[in-house]
Amino acid sequence: MVVVGVQAGSATATAAPEAGDRTADRAAAATALPLSAPQRAVAIKDAQADADATADKLGLGSKEKLVVRDVVKDRDGTVHTRYERTYEGLPVLGGDLVVHTAKGGAHKGVDKANKARIAVPSTGASISTASAKKAALAASGEKDTKAKAPRKVIWAGKGEGGSNAAKPVLAYETVVTGLQHDGTPSELHVITDAATGKKLYDFEAIETGSGTGQYSGTVPLGTSPGGSGFTLTDSTRGGHKTYDLNQGTTGTGTLLTDADDTWGDGTPTNRQTAGVDAHYGAALTWDFYKTELQRNGIRGDGVAAYSRVHYGNAYVNAFWSDQCFCMTYGDGAANQKPLTSIDVAGHEMTHGLTSATAGLRYSRESGGLNEATSDILGTSVEFYAANSSDTGDYLIGEEIDIRGNGTPLRYMDKPSRDGNSADYWSRNVGRLDVHYSSGPANHFFYLLSEGSGAKTINGVAYDSPTANGSTLTGIGRVKAYKIWYKALSTYMTSSTDYAGARVATLKAAGDLYGASSAEYQAVAATWTAINVN
Repeated sequence: MVVVGVQAGSATATAAPEAGDRTADRAAAATALPLSAPQRAVAIKDAQADADATADKLGLGSKEKLVVRDVVKDRDGTVHTRYERTYEGLPVLGGDLVVHTAKGGAHKGVDKANKARIAVPSTGASISTASAKKAALAASGEKDTKAKAPRKVIWAGKGEGGSNAAKPVLAYETVVTGLQHDGTPSELHVITDAATGKKLYDFEAIETGSGTGQYSGTVPLGTSPGGSGFTLTDSTRGGHKTYDLNQGTTGTGTLLTDADDTWGDGTPTNRQTAGVDAHYGAALTWDFYKTELQRNGIRGDGVAAYSRVHYGNAYVNAFWSDQCFCMTYGDGAANQKPLTSIDVAGHEMTHGLTSATAGLRYSRESGGLNEATSDILGTSVEFYAANSSDTGDYLIGEEIDIRGNGTPLRYMDKPSRDGNSADYWSRNVGRLDVHYSSGPANHFFYLLSEGSGAKTINGVAYDSPTANGSTLTGIGRVKAYKIWYKALSTYMTSSTDYAGARVATLKAAGDLYGASSAEYQAVAATWTAINVN
């Protein structure tokens, strides 16, 4: 199987049409406009110029400032502006908010990560930075770790018990680096109370995932002339590059090159093969974002991330890092199963998308929603690709065979089939690993797309139950992922939990299809069917 690279080519993909959509005009009006990088920059600059006035309108205190992070403009003129906050110059973690403004400037509402008012003396620290650093290292529970110098912040996020902080507090944020148990780099953010040294929260910044295999078949690639031949540089998609780490675990590696623009041979022993799959998957994901979500790259600024393949030795995982703004892929068991399939690329790039939009914190329920978002959009990219060598399905990692018995890593129709994930929400969901607390949201997406009960899709048999015994009819995958993306990009915040996700997706469905629409009712019924009421 020879993979042919076509210079400046495009990833071939098609999306299923939305049949019977009687509210197409409304959906189009509530869909984001694609902004070029210069247009987005101007929108952010203009919003920042009005930030003080916006803070006054919201009733924020005189010591609070708003910092614009993103601007989304809908076709009907509605503007969604995402802000971070500072208080007396200190970052407010968990203080992010989204302001919604109608065409003409009328205020339509605001979604806050935390509604509590901030009144914290910025000089009230009782413990030293050295004590905060020591506490963070102890809280990490890992060996061979290092801690960066703590920074003083206002913590307005969720506490150890999972509820919103009743009162924001002065705190230290310490980043502890090292390795996780499977060799994945770790960037653990530990929040400690500046008065007592008690750990308030922690979350992992390296976001991991797994996929379905290594081959996409013979595919076109975006490449560019370079050196004595060609490089895996996609100039048509923000300059995305793919590098070979040569089994290293640091740095960028070597940009993959080829003399005749014909790449890989479909086997893991050919070092280009993993690069082809990663590069192709990144191109498909870029195209999916642009075509289906009207988004110009991960951050909406037209700038691509980059990919690194051949990480470590027999490393059985893949991960996204904000620090390098890159996706990294291991070669799998015995270096024979690179984690570079279409849905893995979509999964990892979507961690970057989530970071650039809602910023769902990678811990507890928000972490589960973060992971589910990557599964949801990664799966959507796989269906969108319509690639006969890797057909779309609602299974995660079915070809990697990490367990050695041929079973997938995760099942979206009934997540508990993996032995760890939750099918439905309960108070204990937030205590699970984020890959397992993602189960209810993955189940929600499957049910919303396809409905409940037994059915076969693309040759795969599914049988999806509901918590309340209800029978659901799906609204179609395209509508489902458009609702999820709009909720993510305009209504969710860093601390959104399952209850908040229900509210956000209902708002999104109302915007796109109307509050009395069948789609809105389906979203409500589907959340109820997984015990989110």
